[in-house]
Amino acid sequence: MKKPIEVRNPRTGKYDYVIIPPPPKLLAQQCNRARRAQVRWQQLGVEGRVAALTEWKQAILTRRDKLTDALVNDTGRLSISVMEIDSFLSSIDRWCGLAPDLLQDSAKNTSIPFIALQQTSTPYPVVGVISPWNFPLLLSTIDTIPALLAGCAVVVKPSEIAPRFIAPLTAAINEVPTLRDVLSFVEGAGETGAALIENVDLICFTGSVATGRKVAAAAAEKFIPAFLELGGKDPAIVLESANLELATSAILWGSVVNTGQSCLSIERIYVAESIFDKFYHHLVAKAHRLQLAYPTIESGEIGPIIAERQAGIINEHISDAVEKGAVIHCGGKVEELGGGWWCRPTVLTQVNHTMKIMTEETFGPIMPVMAFATVEEAVNLANDSIYGLSAAVFAETETEALAVAQQIDAGAISINDAALTAIMHEGEKNACKFSGLGGSRMGAAALKRFLRKKAFLIKTNSNQDPWWFDMAGGRRQEAEGSR
Repeated sequence: MKKPIEVRNPRTGKYDYVIIPPPPKLLAQQCNRARRAQVRWQQLGVEGRVAALTEWKQAILTRRDKLTDALVNDTGRLSISVMEIDSFLSSIDRWCGLAPDLLQDSAKNTSIPFIALQQTSTPYPVVGVISPWNFPLLLSTIDTIPALLAGCAVVVKPSEIAPRFIAPLTAAINEVPTLRDVLSFVEGAGETGAALIENVDLICFTGSVATGRKVAAAAAEKFIPAFLELGGKDPAIVLESANLELATSAILWGSVVNTGQSCLSIERIYVAESIFDKFYHHLVAKAHRLQLAYPTIESGEIGPIIAERQAGIINEHISDAVEKGAVIHCGGKVEELGGGWWCRPTVLTQVNHTMKIMTEETFGPIMPVMAFATVEEAVNLANDSIYGLSAAVFAETETEALAVAQQIDAGAISINDAALTAIMHEGEKNACKFSGLGGSRMGAAALKRFLRKKAFLIKTNSNQDPWWFDMAGGRRQEAEGSR
């Protein structure tokens, strides 16, 4: 039997929850059951699958309070947990509305008059999902819902740091007979995730670059697709013409929402020299208004640092920056309060790319601000990274901002706003560099990537094809040879 894993409460620092990973043999059996059940799930058709997910949503609504409590205990924050549940429920509605059209077969004539084409798709039987701790519900279901509607069975392994939400979610799944055999959540850490890859036909992973590279290698060894959403060091460029009131409000939210614990957080800010002082003074003033959600969860907007090891990384990045000449204008340290780790919104200037805070993923409410002299310099700084997930550009006009955005190596770029992919999941995007691999998890492609295309090439007449062997000519030659 696997050794139990104790789970820390991010608000109190106490280990008050335990999960028990399944033995590899039991996990393999679970995946095999899902594989057998997937046949019936696919045969339900898209209408039957939509009905099952709609029923699941209703079962979740009856347990919403329990799910909220579990997420609060997982993450130590309330408003973001409420928003996470709302986004999850909305995504069920959105995908159930889109799936019938996206999953239609097609038929058409081809460039050859007597050959018709019918196009269909078949789902990968079992999809594995390995998800992180920062948005435990949303990121464990962002791939799961479209995969289910595509006709796949799904086995999800959430992070061992934030697993409490699994219990109420599973209780809701068990109320839907058609769903419970094709959707399951398993508890465990990295070893369980590695075992899951061995038993599925496609893997979705959200997490760090280091772990993502291991997932990619394991998937390649097994010769299955891997869809990877990895780290980010998202830049924001603020041009001279930008509306500073708008830019500072958007960047503040994009940098510190969920205490900066998001791969799409703004983590480095480049501002035109002529407006640099005015910009960072505005940003600091607004950052000062945000309060910690302590001593009560309603006390402020900034929740605790969820993963204890992340507190060490944030402190390391701040210390490294200060040692190399950075100036802190607010915040600036990780503090222990009531057993939890907390960090107030932190603005730094006098930063440069020799500092970890400008080059490595910090995953905290940290806003390093650096001046640029020319637009070319700003673009070069934004692209000076191993990451390419998201970015933001601020300018007076959309045209001016888009001209700069076109030059940035990132999959999604918010114009006169920040971190919009946290809210909008409609635009297809592919991460650049080490920020990811595989098809878009947004837009129509997010569902279609779980399907293998199949083509039926249909001959529509009984005539000899012009490229066939000339059998009539061959018979004439045989006849002439026998005379």
